[in-house]
Amino acid sequence: MPGPLEDSLSRWQDAGIIDDATATRIRAFENAGAPNSGLRLPVTLALVFGAILLGAGVLLFVAAHWDDLSPAARFALVAMMVAAFHVGAAFAEHSFPDMATTLHAIGTIALGAGIYLCGQIFNLNESWPSGMMLWAFGAWIAWYLRRDWVQLLFAALLTPAAVSAEWSVRQGFMGNADHQHRLVLGLTLLAITYATAPTPQLMSLPRTVLAIVGSIALIPLVIPAGIVHGELLPGTQSTLLAFLLFLVAPLALAWWLRRFEAWKNLCAAGWVFVLGLLADGKFTVATEAWCALGAIGLVAWGMNESRAALINLGTIGFAVSVMFFYFTDVMDKLDRSLSLILLGVLFLAGGWALERLRRRLIAGLVGEPA
Repeated sequence: MPGPLEDSLSRWQDAGIIDDATATRIRAFENAGAPNSGLRLPVTLALVFGAILLGAGVLLFVAAHWDDLSPAARFALVAMMVAAFHVGAAFAEHSFPDMATTLHAIGTIALGAGIYLCGQIFNLNESWPSGMMLWAFGAWIAWYLRRDWVQLLFAALLTPAAVSAEWSVRQGFMGNADHQHRLVLGLTLLAITYATAPTPQLMSLPRTVLAIVGSIALIPLVIPAGIVHGELLPGTQSTLLAFLLFLVAPLALAWWLRRFEAWKNLCAAGWVFVLGLLADGKFTVATEAWCALGAIGLVAWGMNESRAALINLGTIGFAVSVMFFYFTDVMDKLDRSLSLILLGVLFLAGGWALERLRRRLIAGLVGEPA
């Protein structure tokens, strides 16, 4: 039986949560399934690398013979490329479900390639955001039919990417700092909505997938959100639409996911709004302090909902805020050797203190859910 589970069983017995007979039955059940669980990681790695290699091989084959094919043959090849993976997955569904999930994922990836290739075949007007939106729509259909976490992952990534791309093209994103500013803030709020999708009452695989996506994206989005300077408040019809799209849409999703618990997301929206007001083209002390306060709020959110993942994310965010403060406001005011010494002390002592605090907070959670 895995060591972490044995440690948990011992703690649960000592706390009186389970009796000795229950612990014995759990150990027997886990030991009986141990040989199968030991193969889980190698099989998963084999499926992941196999999917990558298979997809790359198919794309290389198509690219190598593309110029030699007629438009009809090209379209038939694209259609077969998409259909073959899904049909193969259907045959593998009962005998090897993981293989079916992998093949369906490759089929959804092939759908994106097929959409853009069809645009090239028939010389359609170039609109890469529209193609991405069709791709996201296909991923949503696949998720609706299968309830597959991989398809939800595609849909959760492709939908905001398609909306952002369409908005960027329409508003001249690359040359307009105001649009960049609003877009980054909206994506930051959406990342918070994703990261907080699970609740103590609603812990499911789809919500966990959204939480992982949001947790990974949140800090990389907060950094440009606190730097990019632009007009935030709406002044024209187009800016009002951006305001509604990038502020109201994530809050509406939070309401759908969390219902009355979405008041915390509303507070987070206020934090993001103030962060946008503080953005001044570079990180300032006020911005860094506001980010540190937001990280503390995220830790408090995790404590309130007994979610260790939010505590970990808030701890990382606080550490990143302190590091930005040191590099932008302290390091250049010190001698080089002294600045390096203090940086080493900050890493060692600060990291040790944060890790101790993080462990104490997580240890205080009831049941320690993810």
